Amino acid sequence: MTKVSKNKLKRRRQLAVLKGAIAESLAVFYLRLKGYRILARRFKRPVGEIDIIACKGKTLVAAEVKSRATVEEALHSIHTKQRRRISRAMEAFIAGHPDMDRLDIRFDVLLVTSFVKFPVHLENAW
Repeated sequence: MTKVSKNKLKRRRQLAVLKGAIAESLAVFYLRLKGYRILARRFKRPVGEIDIIACKGKTLVAAEVKSRATVEEALHSIHTKQRRRISRAMEAFIAGHPDMDRLDIRFDVLLVTSFVKFPVHLENAW
């Protein structure tokens, strides 16, 4: 692989990370507008990762943010293995916050197709 192509790949990865961070920030803003309290962003444990953990009323929400060109592409990018990792990460979060174990748990997906539109919010996605 030539140096030029390595640099191109590096720039693409950097751009993807930047787009993901912007999409997550847009999703956080949107959830706050809807009355959610954000408890954690990019919650990582060896068992998995959650983009956003939020709370509204008596519901604790693990939200996965996907940024794709279309809603269909975003929906198809969430696989069973990823869902299991998010579920395990939520278990780890609750283990560290025993006061939250009495809350209802929900798994949502926020689909970002444009940075000038609100995300599509799918509640109880799985």
